[in-house]
Amino acid sequence: MAYEVILIEADRTAELLARCSSINYYSSKADINGVCVELFIENKDYLDMWTDNFYHMSDRVRSHASIYCLEEEGTDLHVEYDLSSHLVFLFNFDYYGWIKSIALGVAGNILEESHGIYSVHGAVLDIDGAGVTLIAPSKTGKTTQSWGLLRMPNSHLISDDWYFVKLGGGRPRISGSEKNCYIDADIGDVWEEYKSLVTCVRFDNKGRGIGNVRWVTGEGSVIERTAVRNIILLKRDREDPEVVRKLGTDEALDYLRKHDFCNPHQLVRDERHIAIRTDFFRRYLEGCNVYMVNTICTATETQERIREILRESD
Repeated sequence: MAYEVILIEADRTAELLARCSSINYYSSKADINGVCVELFIENKDYLDMWTDNFYHMSDRVRSHASIYCLEEEGTDLHVEYDLSSHLVFLFNFDYYGWIKSIALGVAGNILEESHGIYSVHGAVLDIDGAGVTLIAPSKTGKTTQSWGLLRMPNSHLISDDWYFVKLGGGRPRISGSEKNCYIDADIGDVWEEYKSLVTCVRFDNKGRGIGNVRWVTGEGSVIERTAVRNIILLKRDREDPEVVRKLGTDEALDYLRKHDFCNPHQLVRDERHIAIRTDFFRRYLEGCNVYMVNTICTATETQERIREILRESD
């Protein structure tokens, strides 16, 4: 993880809240799969990104979790998290992507603990009425390939980054997490269809910004829910010549555990929570067809291999 997470208790929380009370914050509430997460921040640009990124929660709804951003000289980048109250304090965060991922992580903790709804750091689409998800470690092509699949007829995006899963009674049921996507400036270099989208986005200091894919793919191209049929894990291993392979549950689960469930934004990683997530992923994998795709080919070649999997699994 790029930042340290420190779990704190009531005394430290009270101290930090007292410090925050003297800061003139902007604030906004997000609806993350029914969880109200409120952001307090001085950076107006990041507030605008937050409001473009997430569905808005009514100001009449009390927050389930709150995130406060603080600047403190001489302090390393880190997070302090009171698990009992779901109050989160971010120190010296200058990257919106981590702020939004922490919001998703906090919402995920609440849903996991209280509602039996689990987080997946992955992309998911509905194609011809069947859900397909791509789950992968960073820099293996998850976002590129999910946006490639969105070019298919009868395809709909639920999320390109993070989604929630409810198990029981048929195929796993999926809900999205964000209104709009946090995209890379070079997405139009890979898939030409998205060049016009990139021209409409204001990018941050990391070359990323909030984009509304509906501008390119149509108003109905983003939906909130699906049921997953196919799970595609990605890796990039040039020493392995095999590009596509079907996996059993145990092998797929071993891969996910080895890569920290492909989620660097799990805010709580104690033994109990890891056991909960391991049990969830086992049941999730058992309910779907599971494949491994090695993304050592070009993006277009990899895209075709993924589409072959989907055609053959119909």
